[in-house]
Amino acid sequence: MVDGVCPGCGEPLAGRTGRKGRSSVYCSAACRQRAYRERRAAPSDTVQGLIEEVGRQVRELVPAPPAVFYSGVSELATSVGRLRRIARTARDTAGPGTADPVMEEPVMEEPVMEEPVMEEPVMGEPGAVDPVTTGPVTEVALAESDFAALVESYRRELRVHCYRMSGSYDDAEDLVQETFLRAWRARDGFAGRASVRTWLYRIATNACLDFQRRTPRRPQRYEPLPGMNHGGAEPPARITWLQPYPDDDLPSTEEQPDALAVSRETLELVFLAAIQHLPPRQRAVLVLRDVLGLAAAETAAVLDMTVASVNSALQRARPTLRDHLPRRRAEWTAEADVREREILARYMAAAERLDLTEVATLLSEDITLTMPPNPFWFVGREALVEFLSVSLDPASPMFLGHWRHLPARANGQLAAGGYVRRPGTTVYRAQVLDVLRVEGDRIVEITSFEPHLFPAFGLPLRLPADR
Repeated sequence: MVDGVCPGCGEPLAGRTGRKGRSSVYCSAACRQRAYRERRAAPSDTVQGLIEEVGRQVRELVPAPPAVFYSGVSELATSVGRLRRIARTARDTAGPGTADPVMEEPVMEEPVMEEPVMEEPVMGEPGAVDPVTTGPVTEVALAESDFAALVESYRRELRVHCYRMSGSYDDAEDLVQETFLRAWRARDGFAGRASVRTWLYRIATNACLDFQRRTPRRPQRYEPLPGMNHGGAEPPARITWLQPYPDDDLPSTEEQPDALAVSRETLELVFLAAIQHLPPRQRAVLVLRDVLGLAAAETAAVLDMTVASVNSALQRARPTLRDHLPRRRAEWTAEADVREREILARYMAAAERLDLTEVATLLSEDITLTMPPNPFWFVGREALVEFLSVSLDPASPMFLGHWRHLPARANGQLAAGGYVRRPGTTVYRAQVLDVLRVEGDRIVEITSFEPHLFPAFGLPLRLPADR
């Protein structure tokens, strides 16, 4: 049995019967990367080409049959959305006063890259094809719109990189914008001897290091709060700036063929929390070497370090990272399976029924709950159930209200967006995003985040009252 044909080579795709996960679009990594390179060089990657592509899609729209119409409208919406992002990037990079950078002046300069770090079309060499214009390169400097079209295609992967470096989704957004601003200012000095991706990664890494110098942050330990039972275990690390990252916002393997660079294992909250314990430069070395897979010489070029310094920093970073990762981590790095989704469904349903007994059965005996940036923390089922019993009991003066939940995914883990209808009100308002870590048939860790990032996860801020 086959599921269609590969759009790259026309060969049949293997059937998915009995297999989990998303269906393959291409038959092999080679076909996927070939298609990726072709899209990079496609005329629609120019602003004018994209405008013409939108026009073609509009002309080809037909209202029936409905499935074809829906597919055409979806394709059009994707193209218009991309054109809008390009226009916004052009406005923010070229228009004075239209964007606020993370820092006023860079601490590190953005020197010309001499050697390519990642496989990508190289700009500026005689006879080379410019990935923006698809014609011979005559000069490296680009107009605002073409520059925006070029860098916008790297936004997602750069945001993931800045998120790993900072641990904060909000900071990552700002740092990507800072990267584009720096790239625009330095565009005339880009000699084209390295790939565009290499150039942008270097600027992004420098922006992250500058930000961390100006806003030094180190994990602390949670402290006991008066009158609260936190459990008898040692307080966990407190990382006040830690935020979740929506899975739907990750670059696809088609956008970034290097699967290692988008590995969800290196986006899980415990990994993000662990690397926050590393000094900024060690963190940068570890991300570039062990996550992005750069060689020592390439990492040294990005960070203006010697190869010996890079190797030394990596040797110091790896043991520190291991010390802050759970011992059983390898058991839960795979995609969530049906069993874990069932646990999430039971967790949400029990909370909505205010069934504290059922919630307790889903928790491991040594469950850990933290609420960055808030100071609340609990280690152990008994302490956590005691805390929840006050807010879930309608007879309690501390009763929070009735709950509804929507499922989500964050950092490659299951999550639940929680909404509360306060007593005397009719609307459920966003309250908390719980990111769960499951081992076996128990929840072993809950990280609860404030709700301002709900829109990034495709979650509304309000739900209507019960019908």
